[in-house]
Amino acid sequence: MALIVQKYGGTSMGSAERIKSVARRVAKWKAQGHDVVVVVSAMSGETNRLIALAKDIQDTPDPRELDVIISTGEQVTIGLLTMALKEIGLDAKSYCGWQVRVVTDSSHNKARIQSIDESAMRGDLAEGRVIVVAGFQGLDEQGNITTLGRGGSDTSAVALAAALKADECQIYTDVDGVYTTDPRVVPEARRLKTITFEEMIEMASLGSKVLQIRSVEFAGKYKVRLRVLSSFEEEGEGTLITFEEDENMEKAVVAGIAFDRNEARINVKGVPDKPGIAYQILGPIADANVEVDMIIQNVGENGTTDFSFTVPRGEFPRTMSVLRDVQTHIGAAKIDADDKVAKVSIVGVGMRSHCGIASTMFRTLAEEGINIQMISTSEIKVSVLIDEKYLELAVRVLHKAFGLDQVVTN
Repeated sequence: MALIVQKYGGTSMGSAERIKSVARRVAKWKAQGHDVVVVVSAMSGETNRLIALAKDIQDTPDPRELDVIISTGEQVTIGLLTMALKEIGLDAKSYCGWQVRVVTDSSHNKARIQSIDESAMRGDLAEGRVIVVAGFQGLDEQGNITTLGRGGSDTSAVALAAALKADECQIYTDVDGVYTTDPRVVPEARRLKTITFEEMIEMASLGSKVLQIRSVEFAGKYKVRLRVLSSFEEEGEGTLITFEEDENMEKAVVAGIAFDRNEARINVKGVPDKPGIAYQILGPIADANVEVDMIIQNVGENGTTDFSFTVPRGEFPRTMSVLRDVQTHIGAAKIDADDKVAKVSIVGVGMRSHCGIASTMFRTLAEEGINIQMISTSEIKVSVLIDEKYLELAVRVLHKAFGLDQVVTN
């Protein structure tokens, strides 16, 4: 018998029939003798509807009151799922985040979990109940309802699993696991049986949308075993995200390829080559709450240098507005920019013990006539910035070049 925490997203909770389907799945796990805690999101589209409703009243909704409003979506689904479980004969009980006492900081709409009081849940589990908890929400020290931001239900599930010392946290999504890359781009992409936390964090941060990165970081910190499974398939082992490196890890040098279209490149030319210039450029951008990704500063020549970086495409207009003032202040010659770029990354812990990975990537792209604009590396990943029109071609040829279409056998 094991203690399992399961999380079901908005698509899984999207209708009465789907909620009944989730109840039947939970019942199967319970019938096998497991203790089960279920964390659910609001019905698909419900949070957006509530935000839109709030904006009909107030152009910029008050953050505290917005949390009061959008937290109700999960309150509906925990009640409905608990009723569905009771209807098929299971003893079940629902909890809002504040009833569990998921204590967070006071950052409304993007709160972070600080502690969880699991004592009441343990009592219910001891009496054989299935517990259904509202994801995405908690309360601060002053008793205000808070929400965790987009994807927060994943984080809620992992945090509960950590607090309860669960044997496994299962994230049910609309895909049946983590793939070597997006199957919609590369039909030959394979589902991975296992992937390390390091690799999954890199994949999530570089554009893979299977899991919310904060939940993976949380799981890594508290050593929670994570498994990604499909809400719509009855069978399948999904993908296990683990600390133990697979015995085949030496063979799988690259675990997967991530990509992100949400990129814009900015190049500040003719910048005075002197100490502190990077801060003078990036400081005002940080003050505007814009996140900078890849950064390159060229070697200075004749007292000037060029400074390039990328920002999320949605922040591109705001960044350019900030830089117009910066350009005048620092005396830069000109600014050129391109918001039609994309980032492609190869990820794998096996890269630590293998040389020539980056050169293989660069050669493969060169053979297809794909120009690399920027490069960023870490111990287990290499990212390149390319013209967006070559993105899908780049992913396909790299997937093949690193043998990711080949089934790994023992």
